[in-house]
Order: sequence, then C-alpha cells, then structure tokens
Amino acid sequence: MAQTADAARTVIMTVDDDPGVSRAVARDLRRRYSESYRIVRAESGESALEALRELKLRGDLVAVILADYRMPQMNGIEFLEQAMDLYPGARRVLLTAYADTNAAIDAINVVDLDHYLLKPWDPPEEKLYPVLDDLLEAWRCSDFRPVPSTKVIGHRWSARSSDVREFLARNQVPYRWYSTEEPEGQRLLAACGQDGQRLPVVITADGTALVEPDVPELAAHVGLATTPTADFYDLVVIGGGPAGLGAAVYGASEGLRTVLVERSATGGQAGQSSRIENYLGFPDGVSGGQLTDRARRQATKFGAEILTAREVTGLEANGAARTVRFSDGSTIAAHSVILATGVSYRQLEAPGADELSGRGVFYGSALTEAAACHGHDVYIVGGANSAGQAAMYLSRGAKSVTLLVRGADLTASMSHYLIQQIAASPNIFVRAHTVVEAAHGDNDLEQLTLRDTTTGQTERVDAQWLFVFIGAAPLTGWLEGTVLRDERGFILAGPDLTADGRPPANWELDRPPYHLETNIPGVFVAGDARAESAKRVASAVGEGAMAVMLVHRYLEQS
Repeated sequence: MAQTADAARTVIMTVDDDPGVSRAVARDLRRRYSESYRIVRAESGESALEALRELKLRGDLVAVILADYRMPQMNGIEFLEQAMDLYPGARRVLLTAYADTNAAIDAINVVDLDHYLLKPWDPPEEKLYPVLDDLLEAWRCSDFRPVPSTKVIGHRWSARSSDVREFLARNQVPYRWYSTEEPEGQRLLAACGQDGQRLPVVITADGTALVEPDVPELAAHVGLATTPTADFYDLVVIGGGPAGLGAAVYGASEGLRTVLVERSATGGQAGQSSRIENYLGFPDGVSGGQLTDRARRQATKFGAEILTAREVTGLEANGAARTVRFSDGSTIAAHSVILATGVSYRQLEAPGADELSGRGVFYGSALTEAAACHGHDVYIVGGANSAGQAAMYLSRGAKSVTLLVRGADLTASMSHYLIQQIAASPNIFVRAHTVVEAAHGDNDLEQLTLRDTTTGQTERVDAQWLFVFIGAAPLTGWLEGTVLRDERGFILAGPDLTADGRPPANWELDRPPYHLETNIPGVFVAGDARAESAKRVASAVGEGAMAVMLVHRYLEQS
C-alpha cells in the first residue's frame, strides 16, 4: 500500500479520451491510492490542463500525471509538455498501445517522460501499482515534495481579501482559501486570536499571522524578493509585463547586470489573460500565467534579479547614472533604464462602482474569481481582446456571460478569432451601445443599471459579478516633469521627440534619440506605455528585446 502523502490534497491525475478506459484507470487508482491521494480524472487534454490550472491556483500538489497517447486535438505528449509548465515536478507516465512504443520512447526526450505503460495493464498489481509506487516514492523524495502552503482567511465580499488572493495567484504563490463563514475558517481565526472584523488574515507557511497585510509586507513574508542585492546595475527595467520581462531576459542573457522592478506581479495585463491564442509559437494557445511564469524563470536563469512589491516614484539623471527612487525613499542606480510600466484598466465611472470594487466589481480578476461565478450570470464591460478572453474563460462555468460594448460591435478592437469564438458560444451575449450607468448593492453587488447610448433608455438587471476591461491608462504619472509624454500620458520616444526636426529640449548629445529612447539619454521605453505602440503581447516582447539592443549601443558610445 502506498505511504500516506504529506499533504491531504496531493493529486494523481489520469487523462484519457475514451470514457471506458478513463473510468477503468481511475477505478484502479482509487482502489490502491484513494486513502492517501486525490484521484482527478479528465477526458481531454484541454480539460485536464484547465483542472491543473485550478489546482495550481489553489496551491494543491500533483504527484503523478498519466496521459493516454492517442487523444484527438491534443495527444498525450503535447498535453504533458504543457502540463510541465504548471507542475514541473510531477512524475509523467504515457499510456500507449504496442504500436505506439516508438512515440513513447521519443517522448522521453521531449517531455522528460518517467515511464510508459502498455495497454491493457491488467493485472494492475503487477503492471501498474509497482510503477506508480516507485514514482510516488521518487516524487516524495524530490524537491517538489509537499511543503506547507499559505492560508488566506477572508470573506467572499471583502475587497482586500480579493486583492490578496489576486496578488498571491499572479505571483505563483501557493495558497489555500478559507471563508470566515466556514468552520475551518473560524477555527483558524480563533487560533490567531482574531474575531474576523479585520480581513483578510494571512497565515504564512511558517505560521506567522498577518492581519490586513499591505503588499510589501505580504511579499516579504511569502518569499518574494523585495530588496535589491546591489546599489548599481547596468540596467534597471521598470515594469514586469511582457515588455519588461522580454527586456530582462535579453539584458541578462547578454551580460548586463539587470534588475527588474515590479510594483505588483509580473505579467502585467497579459499575465491575467486566461488564453492568448495569437502569440507566435503557441498554436494551441497559452495562458498569460504560463507565459509569464516561463519568462520569469527564463530571466532568473540568466541572472536577472526580479523585485516585487516595489513602487517606483521617481527617476533622475545624475551625470552618467540614472537613479530610480522607491516609495520608501530608497534608491538604486544604473547606467541605463528601460521603462516598461505598461497600462492599467481604467476605473468604471459609474455611481456605486468604487464602493463595490472587490465586492462584485472586479478589474481584470477573471482567473481568480472564475470558480465562484459557476452557475451565475456574469457581466463584462469592454470590447477588446482582454474582455473577449475573459468572456470565453468565464463562459465555461457561468450560466451566462454578457459583454457590454459601447460601440456598435466588437470589430473595432477585438481580434477576429475571438469574435468568431464568442459568436459560437451559446451562453455569451453581446449588448452593443450599452454602458453601465450605476452599480447597486449594500455589502456586495446586487444590481446594475444599464443605459442604451443610442436611445437613452435604462434597464436595471440583477447582477452579482461585473468584470471591467476598459481602456488603457498608462502608469506614468510619476514621470511628470522628467520624461516627456503625450496628452494622454503615454511616453514619447525616438522620432516622436524630433517631429519638427529638432532634438528635444536640454538634449546634450550630438546624435538624435534612438528609436525607443526618451528625452533622457540612456532611458528607453518599451511596450504599451510608449505612445502609439501596438498594444499586443508579441510587439511588447519585441520592443523589450529591441530596447536592450539600443541600450548596448548607448553604453558603447557613452
């Protein structure tokens, strides 16, 4: 019999598109391991990946994944390759027929396969259990063995509780959620000496209780780096979205001592996307979280430092140094700086929306809140890709999803592939020429007032969930008086600074600014924060890489 697992929620997953085979595998697994492990069964690669993402979000552990090779749309090897990004330490087993043994052998190199099993595996006592016993023992002895996870005790309609869950999830910090309305949540509050009036309460892996922690305090206690290891760098990258991560990867890989500074969580708006399907090299799509995690690991592999929960409030040119000032008064300096601050979703300007933020009104939190929306009617404000991706993701569990679009349709700002997917989804509805006039509710969102912009007529609808994905407000206010920006706050660079043929004011160099260089020599901009940028993940990554090339050129001539 298998030894008792160190964590109660450790999972063994089986994936097979044949329902009969799937049930047979799960039956044999439960017979042997159900007392120690949770058996999760899926009948397609996509549904299995979705389950793995939810497990990851909750901080659950996966010890072994068994996948059938011959599955339509996504075969077992393709599935395991994506599963590795979510659970790199899980042991991987491929179920094959005799005719597929060559593919299984090839998979050893592609997905670092641990074992392949020929079907049928009867009797399991001889052909299945000994293999899994060895793999489970190896997993328990590995670096991916169960570790204590962070616990978050809060209320469903506590705005700060929602913020904490979002922060932990986006930073890939495993946690478990406990509602104050459940006995276990009440027990944990009592153990901390709290009465539930101040939420959330976060219990870290070492048992420290944090009451209503702010972001820097939370980051420091869950193991995220918040303090730079040096005072001076070759390159400081400000912002951890696709542009910033791209710059960090290329900067560090090309020998620049690089530090990336992010005020919240790496990934930016793209990191909150449930599915990006038009990014080069991912024909089956990739979630923003997966892409972010890969990029972050890649940057750190090359030696880049990544600082989280550090807010930048100032930038100064001091001779050849570029000094970055933090909100706590501390500073770091570098030869060069890349501004990749990205954009944020604009706030919904409707009465009641601010008061209900985090209590039914959410900004870009579709991944974190999706499970709670199951069976409910959901409303989304916005007509760009982020809104469309959220609609597709939420529609899997929601009763209905209604997109509220100010324009006549989705074609002005949404990619064609998303428009097609939305049109084919029976529980997604698009209401054109519609805006939110007001949000209503005492403790949480209860109703919305919607207005038709063509007729002026209003309608009041019941609603518990409103997700807002509107506009792009650049996070550049702190650059006032230092870096030139356009009337909307986007950063001007390169040719935009010399439109009249003259260099910007106080420009002291003989050459004009490089393409992505701002009015301060050695300070560059990349991604969505740049004026007239493409606002796409691929272009942001490309600009991050290009900015590093220009940094090298600047350093060579300095």
